[in-house]
Amino acid sequence: MTCRKQRLVKRKMTDEEIRFLLGTELFDAFPEDARSLLLAAMTAKEFKAGERFIKQGDSAKNLYLIQKGSCLVSVEKNGSIFPVSRLKSGELVGEMAILTGEKRNAHVDAETDMKLWGISHLEFDQLCLEHQPLRDFLTEIVTNRFTKSKFTPDRTIGKYVIKEVLGQGGWSIVYRGVHSTLNMPVAIKMLKHNMAMDSEFMEKFRREAAVIAKLNHPNVVRIYDIEHLYRTAFIVMEFLEGVSLDYMIENLPTLAERRVLDILIQVANGLQYAHEEGIVHQDIKPANIFVQENDRSRIVDFGLALPIGSIDEMGFGGTPFYMAPEQIKCEEIDERTDIYSFGIMAYEMATGQRPFPYKDVGKVFNSHRESPVPDPRTLNPKVTSDFNNLVQKCTQKKPSERYQNFAEVLIDLRSLAKKTGLEEKSIRDGQEKVMTLMMTYPEDISVSLTNIVDRFADELKSAGAKVQVGALKCL
Repeated sequence: MTCRKQRLVKRKMTDEEIRFLLGTELFDAFPEDARSLLLAAMTAKEFKAGERFIKQGDSAKNLYLIQKGSCLVSVEKNGSIFPVSRLKSGELVGEMAILTGEKRNAHVDAETDMKLWGISHLEFDQLCLEHQPLRDFLTEIVTNRFTKSKFTPDRTIGKYVIKEVLGQGGWSIVYRGVHSTLNMPVAIKMLKHNMAMDSEFMEKFRREAAVIAKLNHPNVVRIYDIEHLYRTAFIVMEFLEGVSLDYMIENLPTLAERRVLDILIQVANGLQYAHEEGIVHQDIKPANIFVQENDRSRIVDFGLALPIGSIDEMGFGGTPFYMAPEQIKCEEIDERTDIYSFGIMAYEMATGQRPFPYKDVGKVFNSHRESPVPDPRTLNPKVTSDFNNLVQKCTQKKPSERYQNFAEVLIDLRSLAKKTGLEEKSIRDGQEKVMTLMMTYPEDISVSLTNIVDRFADELKSAGAKVQVGALKCL
């Protein structure tokens, strides 16, 4: 008998206690065949009304599940107490510090006599590692805290404050946020805990994060920061105004070839740049292309990118409808992998449909491995033969028979664009915006402040901004 089960037998939980615990969201998120392990890790705790059982600044040793009573959460700042929330039966308390490993960031006082069930951070850690559903529950805990607790410090990620959920995919959740001092809007992508707690995935993520964060191209979304908090990772990037390409395909009439070529040329420029930096995107699809109001197209979601020549042994990369045969087979990937997905996307842009739109994923995979991509002219007679030739060359099953790089793709794209009368815009075209920053400061900090401003100006210049720094004399 395991130690956990031995403790469960010795504790002799009542039927009422077991029914309560099994009916909570925490236990609902846990596999039925493993709930006895979670039960065995819980220890009953009782606190009297007015008793403080979590103190701001203390180390986090336990999280609690409330069975009876209620408690008040408050934050102490500059000697004053600010109420934050009231928690009651069925809710967790103290979980965020358990997730972060940091000091408690709030006081918790029993409002009434309370009965709680505690679990130590060590046992909670072990259960999370052993059972993936509990990792998923961690993601729900963090997401709920970010979207509901508007007055707690838990909404802060480094220099950024989370405002609301924008959307989510298979491996991440995207929030709208703002820089806490510059009031600059940002998008914040949080890795779901089932990914973040996978040691192999996180090793891969950390290895590539530094490279991805340095990508700087007008057709690639800009990454500002990467933060590791709450047992996961956050990618902070520029907030883009506009719509995704998949939204355009789904909600607008079939795109004219000239518009298709304009977007494809911009995407190809961005991918050529990324490949020159040694990065394969690995998930090119309409959902990962963002079209701004000035018609600037931006590639987003480099979070699953890999170095050229890698083998994605973990199978995290790609979306079935757009995956190249070598991705499906877990073979080596390179620039030509993105070229295949690019060709599938080009087909969908021109026709409004995917070439292999089956619901059965196995059938989709078989088609990518064995079936040629259909001629887009069968769905859209306005598509030219030259455009079809480009799609076919991008989507050959053997990488050696495709375009070998995006420089080759761009030659044919530009030739097609010239025939339609489309002039390729400079990637720096568009109205430039102006941001000003004015400071007042005492003279005795002018030297240290100058050093800070110089470093800041260098960072702005590396991002592509024109910077002027000067001092005004006070009259």
